[in-house]
Amino acid sequence: MPPLNILLLGTFGEGAAIRVQAVVPGAQIVDARGSFEVEYAETWPAESVQRYVSQRAIADNPSTRAERDALLAAADIICLRFPFPLDLRSRAPRLKWLHQTPAGASNLRRGDLWGSDVLVTTSRGLNNCLPIAEYTLATIFSFAKALPQAFHDQARRRFDRRQYRSVLIQDKTLGIIGLGGIGSEVARLAKAVGMRVLATRRSATTAQPNVQGVDELLPPADLPRLLEHSDFVVLSTQWTPQTEKLIGAAELRLMKPSACLVNIARGELVDQPALVRALEDGEIAAAALDVYVDEFSGPPPEELWRLPNVLITPHTSVSTDVQYARGIELFCDNLRRYVQGQPLLNVLDWERGY
Repeated sequence: MPPLNILLLGTFGEGAAIRVQAVVPGAQIVDARGSFEVEYAETWPAESVQRYVSQRAIADNPSTRAERDALLAAADIICLRFPFPLDLRSRAPRLKWLHQTPAGASNLRRGDLWGSDVLVTTSRGLNNCLPIAEYTLATIFSFAKALPQAFHDQARRRFDRRQYRSVLIQDKTLGIIGLGGIGSEVARLAKAVGMRVLATRRSATTAQPNVQGVDELLPPADLPRLLEHSDFVVLSTQWTPQTEKLIGAAELRLMKPSACLVNIARGELVDQPALVRALEDGEIAAAALDVYVDEFSGPPPEELWRLPNVLITPHTSVSTDVQYARGIELFCDNLRRYVQGQPLLNVLDWERGY
């Protein structure tokens, strides 16, 4: 039986190939970092290329289509980052299992892999949860302490002191929609600064007090209750057909006029035009958005740029100087399971969407 061919498609840090080789000493490990960037630049939208594709890698490794086809055609297992070859499935006939180090499965909807016969695992719950949680708390404090007004005043070099309407964070209620790995870290930090925390989780069937680090864990059906009682609402759930436009006009009307919405998941969870109207009309006070609808294809709409009560960033909540992501660790753990014939962790359910 020929040795396993494992293709590492992306930059995973120094020593990643050695760690993978240690799990299966007889496997052929192919480190293809930099080999596909020229293809991504040709096939992905300009917005994605500008954000995620190294221009230096394109210049340093102008690989041919035939060379890239050969790498994919030989692969039994692929571990990849973002972006990826859009026609990966059709070019990798031997592929049995693919692991992606990003946590969000919706990344894969763009290509031909979605719904295929390939076993796919993700790094859900393991992808830099703490930095994303810190970003969430930072945006909450930014609005609570009126820092956007300070930026505005500094730009025009004139103070309007009456516009600084700061609030006390302690004893305010934080609502977390999706208590997974990221949501749990957000809850932990919020409790540390004295907030009351409500959260929803897909697996919850009834309201449960004082469980999993939150004051109350709610089933998805209790989302209206969470929205009505929260001063800050955080979206940290997966984007699936069931959660698309989870927050629409009706849900926004349930929120307090003083409430702030923080989206660190996917823009498609929110009805974006409805959010713009709610922000313009004062139905909610503010929104912090690390994501927006169709963010990989183009810039945000003009309304989100210009609204003074919106803080928008280019999906940077995950970024940090200290690496907390454990995608390669999970891949190595699953690789041991794979060669031993054991069930893998974090298997993507195509029907469920994550």
